[in-house]
Amino acid sequence: MQNEQQYLCDHYRFNAEQRLKAFNFFVVLSMFVDGGVFTAVEKNFHPLIVMLLGGFVVIVSAVFWVMDLRSRQLLNLAVPGLRALEQHLSEEARVFTRDLNSHSRFIRYTFAIRALILGQLVCGTAVVLYGLVTFFNSP
Repeated sequence: MQNEQQYLCDHYRFNAEQRLKAFNFFVVLSMFVDGGVFTAVEKNFHPLIVMLLGGFVVIVSAVFWVMDLRSRQLLNLAVPGLRALEQHLSEEARVFTRDLNSHSRFIRYTFAIRALILGQLVCGTAVVLYGLVTFFNSP
């Protein structure tokens, strides 16, 4: 029993930590890329460079979206086993079961992570479109 419990806890902990580390890396990378976009627009770089930067934002956002989906899948693999193990605990200590019964869809890491990634995806797409419009409207 202890080996199963330890295995499930270790699996969940590892994947939760990896997910948050990936999210932190995405935030830092996004700040640098966004800074590059703002600099390119402010300094009137060639529209193709602006489009490439916007395309990079789109690609990075899509990659991190997929990584987050996979992280969620890996986390969810351990949850049924952890819920089963919780049945031996008091009602107050059953955190996975209590979380299952929580009805808040917006107060979750998943919502925050996906909102930021989606925001970056939209901004990257807007930068690509801005670059295209600037390219075709330049003399």
